[in-house]
This record gives sequence, structure tokens and C-alpha cells, in this order.
Amino acid sequence: MALLEVEGLVAGYGAITAVKGISLHLDEGEIVTLIGSNGAGKTTTLRAISGLIRPRQGDIRFAGRSLVGLKPHEVVAVGVAHVPEGRGIFGTLTVKENLLLGAHRRRDAGILEDLERVFALFPRLRERLGQVAGTLSGGEQQMLAIGRALMAKPRVLLLDEPSMGLAPFLVDAIFQTIVEIRAAGTPILLVEQNAAAALEIADRGYVLESGTIVLSGTGAELARNDGVRRAYLGEL
Repeated sequence: MALLEVEGLVAGYGAITAVKGISLHLDEGEIVTLIGSNGAGKTTTLRAISGLIRPRQGDIRFAGRSLVGLKPHEVVAVGVAHVPEGRGIFGTLTVKENLLLGAHRRRDAGILEDLERVFALFPRLRERLGQVAGTLSGGEQQMLAIGRALMAKPRVLLLDEPSMGLAPFLVDAIFQTIVEIRAAGTPILLVEQNAAAALEIADRGYVLESGTIVLSGTGAELARNDGVRRAYLGEL
């Protein structure tokens, strides 16, 4: 049984159906990426999984339990954390306050230990601990958004466009960190416009077009596919 399963998902906004019956899964130890053009339904899929929108049809199961109908904070509580497009940090709070908010539902004794793990991944956050989050650079804000999600101690991490707006050297650093997070035991469902970078680190991937999955395979298989190379990798 897959850790996270999406089956026959239909979702959208008002009269718009953005996702049209897709099915996908994420196993333990995997990075799975969703690639596609703007409006393909990638962000809508993540928003449906995390409870930000309610599916119109289909099911979403985490460790065998349906997530449909759960509120976003309930989805986090069962083990699925979402880093949204645009980061969504609390700009008027400090770095430390943002990180601790990520753990606000936890009652275990490991919060400080996990804070140290976040600092090991993102040493810059330790240096900025008392700084107001809204004054951080774009790269630092992305580090903070990921770090805050990790403070919830998720079993699955949803990442939406983590490289958006970042300088190339920061993009490399963020993707290296994604690999390290997976290596530490947290599987990742990744939405990313930088298809080349996403496919390079992904175990598997799905290509979305107009709300449907048109292709799937390993990261390497998709990176070799002529259609993917033309449409998303700027080749041929």
C-alpha cells in the first residue's frame, strides 16, 4: 500500500474544474514530481491533498485513511505538511516564532531537537533567528517555509514551486536540501516549474496537461522523453 494515494481526483474553483479525475501515489522514501504548464492542475492537486479545497470527486488516502473532509490543520496533524507556492510565512513574526508555530500542535519532547535538525539543513536560519521574517531574502524565506513545515514532523511533505524567484545558486541549494530531507526519511511530493531540476532528483514523475495526467514514469524516463524535452526542458 502506498503511503499517499490520490484516486480519481476531481477538484476546482467555482465553475472551473482544474483537476479532472487524476490518480497518483507516493511511496515511502520517494520524491515524486508533478510537472506541467501553468494551469495544468498541479497546485490544485496539492491544495486538495492538504485540505485547502474540498475534492468534488475521488479519494485521497494517507496511510490507508481518507483525508477527504479533513480541515487543513487536521491534515497536518495526521502527518502531511504543505509548503505552498509563495511560501506563506508570517512576515511580521521572527524566524524563531515562525518555526515554533510549525510545531504548535505537537505535545512531544522532541521540538528543540527538531529545531536543531532544521538549523543543520538551513544554517542561515540560526543566524537570522531573531530577525523579522518579512525582512529576509527570497531564498531565506523559502528556507523558513520549508523549515516551518518540517517542525510539524510530517510523514509526507508537499512542496509547491520551491525554486520560484530564486537565484540559480540558491535553486541548487534548495534542491540539494530536498534530497537531504528525503534521505532523512520524509518522502516528498514536489510541484516545480523547473522540470529539469525536478526530474533530476525525482524517483518518479507525472506530467499534467489541462487537469489530466498524460504521462508518467521514472524521473530518468521522463527526462529522456521527446515530448517532455520539447515542452518542459527547452530542448529539440
